[in-house]
Amino acid sequence: MSERVGCALVTGASRGIGAAIARGLAQDGWPVGINYKTDREGAEKVVSEIECDGGEAVAVAADVTDPSAPEQLFAALDSHFGTQVLVLVNNAGINRDDLLPSLGDEEWSAVIETDLNAAFRLIRRALVPMMRARTGRIVNVASVSGLRANPGQSNYAAAKAGLIMLTKTAAVEVARRGVTVNAVAPGWIDTEMTAGVAKDLLAAVPARRAGTPDEVAACVRFLAL
Repeated sequence: MSERVGCALVTGASRGIGAAIARGLAQDGWPVGINYKTDREGAEKVVSEIECDGGEAVAVAADVTDPSAPEQLFAALDSHFGTQVLVLVNNAGINRDDLLPSLGDEEWSAVIETDLNAAFRLIRRALVPMMRARTGRIVNVASVSGLRANPGQSNYAAAKAGLIMLTKTAAVEVARRGVTVNAVAPGWIDTEMTAGVAKDLLAAVPARRAGTPDEVAACVRFLAL
């Protein structure tokens, strides 16, 4: 495990994919901020697991849909670790699935705000210090739903498609400053969020199985190098 100059922030990291990413980045030597909204117990469990493995981590509470959350999170990590965020993983996300004719405004807005707008604000906050440092890694957790139609997920698909294009645009804007911006687009990953998904959908997966959070984390770890 090598020492890092800077720290990492993973949003929505109290469980599932986010927790796996946080553990993986800690194994790579990054001090990690474990962001959570309500699941303090889960976040502190992830912190404990990282610390038991010899890493550094801290749980930081914030609702990423709050416009003040980016400053709150970055200030908390700077205070705790004494260094700036050089790896940002936008993982926090929700789904509110329904067919378009019956999809309500609240279900639409909640998903767009959490899965897209929050990532925009966090990226905006991260970029200036990363550009000044001439180094930085931003990884956004998108979804295959942002690349192909999936009935009942118009809000989720719109948010993830937007996140993918936000990623591409940000990447070309900052590439010359030593900062990379990438996205991973997982398919069906075995987490609490997908627990209610019909098992017959596995027939469309060539491997005939769901992916694992650790497999997604491996991709993010590579992009954070």
